[in-house]
Amino acid sequence: MKLKQGLNIFLWMGIAIAIMVGCYSGLPQDKIEPISVNSPTQITPSPALISPQLNTINRPQLWSHIQALVGERSRESDRERVRNYLIKQLELSNFSPSLQSFDQGVNIVAEHPGSNPQSGVILLAAHYDTVANSPGADDNASGVAVILEIARLLAQKNTPRSLKIVFFDQEEVGLLGSFAFTEKPNNLINLQAAIILDMVGYACHLPGCQTYPPGLTVTPLLEAAGIEFADRGEFLTVVGEVQHLPLLKVFQRVDQSLRKSAKFPPLVTIPIPLKGLVTPDVLRSDHAPFWYQEIPAALITDTANLRSPHYHQPSDTISNLDPKFFEGSAEIIYNVVYELMNNQTFELKPTN
Repeated sequence: MKLKQGLNIFLWMGIAIAIMVGCYSGLPQDKIEPISVNSPTQITPSPALISPQLNTINRPQLWSHIQALVGERSRESDRERVRNYLIKQLELSNFSPSLQSFDQGVNIVAEHPGSNPQSGVILLAAHYDTVANSPGADDNASGVAVILEIARLLAQKNTPRSLKIVFFDQEEVGLLGSFAFTEKPNNLINLQAAIILDMVGYACHLPGCQTYPPGLTVTPLLEAAGIEFADRGEFLTVVGEVQHLPLLKVFQRVDQSLRKSAKFPPLVTIPIPLKGLVTPDVLRSDHAPFWYQEIPAALITDTANLRSPHYHQPSDTISNLDPKFFEGSAEIIYNVVYELMNNQTFELKPTN
């Protein structure tokens, strides 16, 4: 996850700052209220109609990916090593990955076609690079490993929607890979939603270990999600846009269904207005370029430095991951992607 905002983000903020206050005050209040998992508006489909996919993740395989990925991935030679591993794993799952090069890096792209071309494409992505001097177990070997396992599982299934897997390069130096990807119109054809994983393996359980970005009112969001201890980092956060609430509601329906069936980390959905202009801390990962292209996109994260003392440090190692949280996160994310791939009774991207 990128700590400092890229130049493009500041340019965006500079252009919009003159109208930001007026737009924010004029936004209908029902558009910025937190979404409750018990809200009567969440009826398409009913939570009862979602059948959780339990015990699907191959846990030894998940940890095997982590073992193979962990290590500094800031130098080109290290990233090439990881690219070769990712390509091999995708090919073993019957994908045909391709490379999309840009000025300072290489993105990996692979697609599993759906049975109904009219249903569109769901993109699942994570960055594979690290900052210097950090082995990047949580940031972001955790996200990459989960995607490899989900790709293996979904490659065996016939789904209406197509699945596009992308591993972004050079996120840590300004979201370069995701900006390069979204600047190519062909990459966005028929794209219904983008799901970005960035750090999904760390939990903290001591009072006061979880903090929150300035400018974001989190209490009603946490209450809506049923979080008992707001100052403990025992939940996954899903960051999306106010104008694309249907995508966030999919997460909520899956979360509610899983809570009835097993013990998993809860999901906290955060609807962000104005593309994060009033809360720029939420623009630090690869979902942001999709927002700028008006693509529904959600970031799934353990909140990075707001929780973890190992963020961008040499201590971001396998031993500091939380096994139960990480494995539970993988199960939750698989269920969300499975639902997005199969359920066509809700519209993710409004037609203009």
